[in-house]
Amino acid sequence: MSSLSQLAESMTGSEIVRLGNEISRRVQQGEKIYNYTIGDFDPQIFPVPALLEELIIESYRQKNTSYPPADGNLELREAVSKFVQRNDSVHYALNEIQIASGGRPLIYAVFKTIVDKDDKVIYAAPSWNNNHYTGMNSGGHCVIEAFPENNFMPSAADIAPHIPGATLLCLCSPQNPTGTVMQKETMEGICDLVLEENKKRTGKEKKLYLMFDQMYSLLTYGDTKHYHPVALRPAMKDYTISVDGISKSFAATGVRVGWATGPANVIGKIRALLSHTGGWAPMAEQKATARYLVQYDAIDQFLEQFKTGLYERLLAIYRGLMAMKEKGLPVDCIAPQAGIYLTIKLPLAGKTANGTLLETQKDVTEYLLNKARLAIVPFYAFGAGDSSPWYRMSVGTCVLSEIPEMLALLENALQELS
Repeated sequence: MSSLSQLAESMTGSEIVRLGNEISRRVQQGEKIYNYTIGDFDPQIFPVPALLEELIIESYRQKNTSYPPADGNLELREAVSKFVQRNDSVHYALNEIQIASGGRPLIYAVFKTIVDKDDKVIYAAPSWNNNHYTGMNSGGHCVIEAFPENNFMPSAADIAPHIPGATLLCLCSPQNPTGTVMQKETMEGICDLVLEENKKRTGKEKKLYLMFDQMYSLLTYGDTKHYHPVALRPAMKDYTISVDGISKSFAATGVRVGWATGPANVIGKIRALLSHTGGWAPMAEQKATARYLVQYDAIDQFLEQFKTGLYERLLAIYRGLMAMKEKGLPVDCIAPQAGIYLTIKLPLAGKTANGTLLETQKDVTEYLLNKARLAIVPFYAFGAGDSSPWYRMSVGTCVLSEIPEMLALLENALQELS
C-alpha cells in the first residue's frame, strides 16, 4: 500500500525533461549536442522585445511588487481585450478575461473547473500535455490519433463519433508539437459539432466545452492563417475557453504572463480556483505587459524580425532534410507552417547500425543522440504510440551557423544504417 496519493503514484514524468537531463549531463561532460528538444528560446538569440524589457525594469523601479488582483491587473485585462479584438476579431469583456502566470496554470484550472472524475475528455495524439492533465483530473481519455495527411490535426469526422457524453474537447492551433495549423473548414466543422451537441443537452446536463490553446497564434509563416473558433462561429463564445499569453509569441517564456478568455461564469470559477493556488502573474510584469500590448507598431516591428529569424531556421532545416530524402535516405518532413517546431519523420526502427538492431523508436532516439549528437523529442512523448516514427524539432535555441554541420552529422548517421 502506497503512503502517497493515487494521483502522485499514477503520474509519469515528462519525457522531455528526462531527455533534457540526459543532454545536460552529456554537455557538462564536454560533448557537443545539437539540442532541439526544448520549446523555449535562447535569450541570447531570441531576446524578449526590447521595449517590454524596459517596461518590466521600469515597473520594478516603480515598486510594483504587491499581490495583483485575483483576476489580473485592470489595465492588463483592458489591454488583452483590445489585443484579442485586434488579432482574433473577437470581443471579450473584462469579466471574461483571467490573467495568470503563463498558460499552464490556466489550462490546469480549465480542467479542474470543467472535468469531474471519469468525464470524457477528447484530445488528439500527438498533443502537448493533454494526456497528463486528463490523468491528473481522473478524466476519461478519449484519444484521437492524428495523421500527417491532416496536418496532425483531428478532423470533424474523427471527433464526431466521440462527441456524445463528452465534457471537454481540447484543440491547439498552431499545434505543439507539430508546428501545423488547423484549416478553416476543419475548425468550422468541429465548432458545428460542439454547437449541435450542446443544443441537445438540456436542464442540468453538463455542456461540452472547447479548450483552445493558441499560444503560438502570432507565429505563422507565408500564406498560413490562424483562425479563432469564436471568430468563425460567434455562438461558440458560450462554450470556448481560449488560452494565450506572451510566452511564445514574444519569446517571453520566463516572464510568465498568460490569459484565458471565455464565458464569464467559467472564468469566474477559474479565478476562484487560481486564488487558492496562487497562479498569478507578478504585478510588475502585469503592469509592463499592459503597457506593451497596446504598442501595436512596436509589436509589429518585433514580430517581423522575430518571425524572420525563426522561419529562416525552420526552412533551412526543412530544405536540408528534404535534400536527404531525395537521395533516398529514410527521412521526411512537413513544411513549416507556424510556431517554432518542425515535424520530421525518421522511420529507422528495424534498421541496423554497425551490427546493432534498432528495435524500437526509443533505440532510434538514442542512436540519433549518440551518432548524430542530435537531440529531438519523439511523438510518443506527446501521447502518440511508442512506435510512431515522428519527432518534434524545436528551433528556439538553434544557432543558425550550426545547421549545416548538424545536417551533415545526421546524414552520415542515416547513411550508416542498413
